[in-house]
Amino acid sequence: MKPSDNPADPFKKALAEATRVMADDADLTVTYSVDPAGLSNDTMRLPQISRRMTRDEVMLARGTADALALRRRYHDEGTAARYLPQGQMARDIYEAMESARCEAIGARAMPGTAVNIDAKIAHEAERKGYSQITRSEDVPLAVAAGYLVRQMATGRELPPGARNVTDLWRGFIEAQAGGTLADVGDVLSDQAAFARFARQVITELGYGDQLGDDPDQQDQSDDAPEEAEEEDQDDPESTGTEEDDEQDSEADTEQSQEEQQEQAEAQASSEDSDEMEELEEAEMPSPDAPPEPPAPAAHSDADPNYKVFSTAFDEEIRAEDLAEPAELERLRAYLDQQLEPLKGAVSRLANKLQRRLQAQQNRSWLFDLEEGILDAGRLARVVANPTTPLSFKWEKDTEFRDTVVTLLLDNSGSMRGRPISIAAICADVLARTLERCSVKVEILGFTTRAWKGGQSREKWLADGRPQAPGRLNDLRHIIYKSADAPMRRTRDNLGLMMKEGLLKENIDGEALEWAHRRIMARREQRKILMVISDGAPVDDSTLSVNAASFLEKHLRDVIAMVEKRRQVELIAIGIGHDVTRYYQHAVTITDVEQLAGAMTEQLAGLFESDPRKRDRILSNKAAGWR
Repeated sequence: MKPSDNPADPFKKALAEATRVMADDADLTVTYSVDPAGLSNDTMRLPQISRRMTRDEVMLARGTADALALRRRYHDEGTAARYLPQGQMARDIYEAMESARCEAIGARAMPGTAVNIDAKIAHEAERKGYSQITRSEDVPLAVAAGYLVRQMATGRELPPGARNVTDLWRGFIEAQAGGTLADVGDVLSDQAAFARFARQVITELGYGDQLGDDPDQQDQSDDAPEEAEEEDQDDPESTGTEEDDEQDSEADTEQSQEEQQEQAEAQASSEDSDEMEELEEAEMPSPDAPPEPPAPAAHSDADPNYKVFSTAFDEEIRAEDLAEPAELERLRAYLDQQLEPLKGAVSRLANKLQRRLQAQQNRSWLFDLEEGILDAGRLARVVANPTTPLSFKWEKDTEFRDTVVTLLLDNSGSMRGRPISIAAICADVLARTLERCSVKVEILGFTTRAWKGGQSREKWLADGRPQAPGRLNDLRHIIYKSADAPMRRTRDNLGLMMKEGLLKENIDGEALEWAHRRIMARREQRKILMVISDGAPVDDSTLSVNAASFLEKHLRDVIAMVEKRRQVELIAIGIGHDVTRYYQHAVTITDVEQLAGAMTEQLAGLFESDPRKRDRILSNKAAGWR
């Protein structure tokens, strides 16, 4: 076998073997993927490790492997399901505490795992911006409960971001359940005892109504009927009395059977008559009755059942309204400075795209037609021979004429740093390139106004926490450049993506539907929508009180609607995340520096005249970016 030239492969192999040993499962399959880490049957998915093998990548992979291996070893699904609460918030707290239990057991037995898991927690807290929040409402209670249980069970200090979360929630949690949590160390080794312990903590935190029936009490009630049957069998007097009553009942039934049948028929006919009268009255509306109010409009064309708790705090805003002109200019200069080394490569790709588009932009004609524009170049034939009919010509239509392109950029917190910088500069260069070819471009971004819910969540809390509220965060949809605005006037707007605190969470389904509505309102004949994202929809506030697949299902529904209507050509580029499982035409890149090439190739593929060549370029397997 040819040895691998990837320097990360030996480390991956060693980590996989250590993970199997720690999980006590020799048949466990360990893979490395850009998809979210997790356990599925006999497969464990760990974060991808690049050839560079940076310290952050290595520590994240080791911490994730340790956490999942400990859960595999010390967690029993049957016991967990037996005590699992019914309500979403209670279930989230229960799951967070169970994960903390498994990690705490591992930290006691194998102290080295604690360091690795600390690195994993630090990475997640940094990615979600926990170190920047200042209010407890901005982070789910379940997250804080899991962190606090782990800290109390292991005695270890938490990483800064996680420590900030526990500090914000500590007063409330200790006031409500501090006495119970003090005994956490006594129940760690027994999952069933810990599950009962977790349900008690959930009750003290105010979510006891979401627990459902107590499984231990159900077991006692199930045993009660068996005991009652045994008592009946031991009592001989009860049998004789029941037999006498049954004989009397049979005699009465035989005597009055005909009378009862006649009464039943008469009653049935009377009931049918009354029902007919009621139906006639219901069909005739009262003239004085007020008209029924119209049904509320659906929040989504793709899924009428998609719920949104409140749209009162959503905003669709222009980039120039989120910062002063001087700040936008400064941020744009910072963006240019960050990406100075990349500009040459991006410009070369843009020039390549422009050449390919302009090559198809050359005028071409159809000749020898019976109608159209008179072909003056062939009039000599008519002069030489007057019986020769006149010849007409007609200009061929180019495929990209009268076209608009929308670039929809993910502005979530996970794009912070180099990914958002490269996405911004690529959008800038592509917009200017397409403008030279008379193709209009719109640049949009999507995020949320706040972490963990914002004003929508506050309203939900004030309304008494209604069940399944739907989307529970304040949307922020940003217009960096409208299709009709020239790039020279909106160039500084893209610098807004460098603004600290702008990038928060991402609700992709509603953003895609918003971009689709905007491009559908355009008058251009051909419409292209390109989505650039680095992950699946994530909003902790929404997912903490709805089904886990709530946002992902809506994204799939919106994509299916757009692709089914075929009025907009939809393509997507995933940065470190496999978007091919959502979009029909998509590519996944593992390095953000490949983004420029992927964008230009995908756009060039759309304008390719040869259908087979176009399909090959748009195919994610043949695109060469995976």
